Amino acid sequence: MSELLTIDGLSKTYSTTGRHVAALDNVSLRIAAGETLGLVGASGSGKSTLSRVLLRLIEPDSGSIRFEGEDWLSLRGAELRRRRARMQMVFQDTLAAFNPLASVASVLGDPLRIHGIANSKQRLTEIITLLERVGLPAAFASRPVYTLSGGQRQRVAIARAIAPRPSLLVLDEAVSALDVTIRGRILELLVALQRERGLAYLFISHDLAVVRAIAHRIAVMDAGQIVEEGPAADVVTVPRSEAARRLVAAVPRLVTEPD
Repeated sequence: MSELLTIDGLSKTYSTTGRHVAALDNVSLRIAAGETLGLVGASGSGKSTLSRVLLRLIEPDSGSIRFEGEDWLSLRGAELRRRRARMQMVFQDTLAAFNPLASVASVLGDPLRIHGIANSKQRLTEIITLLERVGLPAAFASRPVYTLSGGQRQRVAIARAIAPRPSLLVLDEAVSALDVTIRGRILELLVALQRERGLAYLFISHDLAVVRAIAHRIAVMDAGQIVEEGPAADVVTVPRSEAARRLVAAVPRLVTEPD
């Protein structure tokens, strides 16, 4: 697989009340086209900071990012807005990510309009196609976001993310707020979309069991650093770092022996 995203030596330090906290400390990662890299770690390990640096929501202190062969950190203004179509994000809190009073058609229509994917006559057809692809009926287009369930909102969030036809989705705790049954269906949807569209995912979570179900490789973060990286099965079954061992120990296990 060809390399889609290359991160080298990313660092980001926050200063607060006289303290300096290294949220990212010389982070380097690779993601190939069509691959899922699971990024796991405890709360405060730096996962969300990395996702926000990738989306250019915050800027790093040092390091480099190459995305689709371009120097991602050098892009500015209109060129950055145009290229954002290729890297999209799915957040955990869909109510915060959307205007809850907006209609689903408005939510899905915005990226189509902004990125010139469909003209005004084509837009409704494209919106219905997106809804159907994420398992929602066309009638949902007219519904306000606040009337949807958590699982339905997350499907709309995924539809919005794939609307501008990206090559990479960054999913930051995207299924952690969902119940187990809905979570499984969303993971199945993501796997199907990856097969159909060749999407790559950076799948960020604190839940190693969920990441194991979807990721090809896993990287483990602790205190702003990547402390372990390898094939998903290897990291889960033979963890080498203390951080990975703690995450493996935290995965619930069913008791199968009789009392």
